[in-house]
Amino acid sequence: MTVLAQVDQLPVNIPDIAWAAISPELVLFVVGLLALLLDTAGPQRLQASFVAFGVLVAGAVFAALQTGNVVLCALVGLAGVTQFALTAIWRDRPRMLSAIITSLGFIGGLGVTAWQWATYAGGAFTVSGAGVQLPLVATQSVIGDMVAVDGVALFSRFTICLAGLITVPLGFSYAEDRRIHRGEYYPLLLFAATGMTLLAASADLIMVFISIEILSLALYILTGFARRDLRSQEAAFKYFLLGAFSSALLLYGVALVYGVTGSTNIAEAGRAFSALTVNSGLTLAAMALLLVGFAFKTSLVPFHMWTPDVYQGAPTPVTGFMAAATKAAAFAAFVRVFVGGFAALSWSWAPVFWVIAVVTMMGGAVLAVVQTDLKRMLGYSAIAHAGYVLIGLLAVSRAGVSGVLLYLLIYALMSLGSFGVLTLLERRGHKAMALDDLRGIGRRYPVPAGMMALFLLSLAGIPPTAGFTAKFAVFRAGIEAGLSSLVVVAVVSSVIAAFFYVRVIVIMFMEEEPAGADLDPPLDLTAGPIIGLVATTATVVILGVFPGVFIDLASQAASFAG
Repeated sequence: MTVLAQVDQLPVNIPDIAWAAISPELVLFVVGLLALLLDTAGPQRLQASFVAFGVLVAGAVFAALQTGNVVLCALVGLAGVTQFALTAIWRDRPRMLSAIITSLGFIGGLGVTAWQWATYAGGAFTVSGAGVQLPLVATQSVIGDMVAVDGVALFSRFTICLAGLITVPLGFSYAEDRRIHRGEYYPLLLFAATGMTLLAASADLIMVFISIEILSLALYILTGFARRDLRSQEAAFKYFLLGAFSSALLLYGVALVYGVTGSTNIAEAGRAFSALTVNSGLTLAAMALLLVGFAFKTSLVPFHMWTPDVYQGAPTPVTGFMAAATKAAAFAAFVRVFVGGFAALSWSWAPVFWVIAVVTMMGGAVLAVVQTDLKRMLGYSAIAHAGYVLIGLLAVSRAGVSGVLLYLLIYALMSLGSFGVLTLLERRGHKAMALDDLRGIGRRYPVPAGMMALFLLSLAGIPPTAGFTAKFAVFRAGIEAGLSSLVVVAVVSSVIAAFFYVRVIVIMFMEEEPAGADLDPPLDLTAGPIIGLVATTATVVILGVFPGVFIDLASQAASFAG
């Protein structure tokens, strides 16, 4: 018998692919391919849409024959009909067509996430005060234990898809005005969201690395999307270099984890680490490298250097999407690895996290005070908020995970709203916004300025805003876990942060407009930004006044695949 014949007889374990488990990623990726196809087709986009229609219908028929799920396959067929109809209507306005299809892609991602929430149900619970029965999210891993279908994954997917859905209308007019509205913008947005949702659901360190690369490659391009803006190009270059460096450190940490435990599965590696009695130095080195890799992605001090520059240089809608969705995805993976997998080793990493949380909260708040550029100020603000999220992580408890998930959702909305208002103001002046540019703007444009004030007060955590709900959730989890001193530091940081948030509000409403302000072009209030800002404002208000339902959902979502 030849060697090749012997190799052919070796058993190969090919895991079954549970397509339903990665349906949000499939929806986002397929819609991204569709948007790219319709853009590159040019005048033949109607013919390309017909080909896509045929492929979707054929796939729906094949899936119906294989799975017997007629309803789901009918929805796929309906999606094919919808995209063909939209292409026929908007074929002469390709950017509008791409924006509509992208929005429908994010809506589809939200829909299948809700479907997963109901499908992977293990019980029911009653929402406090509402008497509504909702399913309890199950905890299981699929696709060779590479992807988790649990509450952390589903809640994070919801946050990411919601952030993407709001980003589309906020950035449409901005991109048109800045002449950066090219066809690849929307596919890149969807591909970045695909990587983010996959990162939030990754149950294996190899999948974590692959997901980070998917989202990072798309975000590198989006950061430098304003090709004629040197600041955008500089930001993209810095983001690429530091992102590549952090990915290399993360991958080296994954290699050390495999070398010590013989597995890259997060749960298996955690169990192996907790049972080890030797190789403690190698174990600490592995966790240190993983920490550095995640700290870069979540903007923790001292690994935050890229954040202010990238936030300032990137197109403002892209900055808002990065601040909201990337943080949600990266912290979901952060929590899954250290709280879900390496909780037994918290004695080794918790002291380091404690120090990082302190310097992150205080450093972000103090450095934000001295900023004059609004995007840089919000960048340092994002660093401080990353430190607040670490409190929930350090609690190493279900309440802590619940607080982290709720905080990331609320922060995503606050961040998108504040950057959304900046897109309007930047279009008005055709330049980056400094504090002096906001003098007296609240008197001329009270509604956008009022929205900005609401978002800033919420970021400061002033009750009864949504930001207060978020901070209360993580601070309570920290106190219950015995982290009272860390919570005190967080409160001090919040007081410092409130100064620069309130300073912006004072400048908008209580100072006179500079001389010559009447010569500035009027604020261009088009439908897209209005829709995005109204939706964001309404959600922030609801989360601040009636947070009970979302708190219960986050509490039930605080589960891990085992």
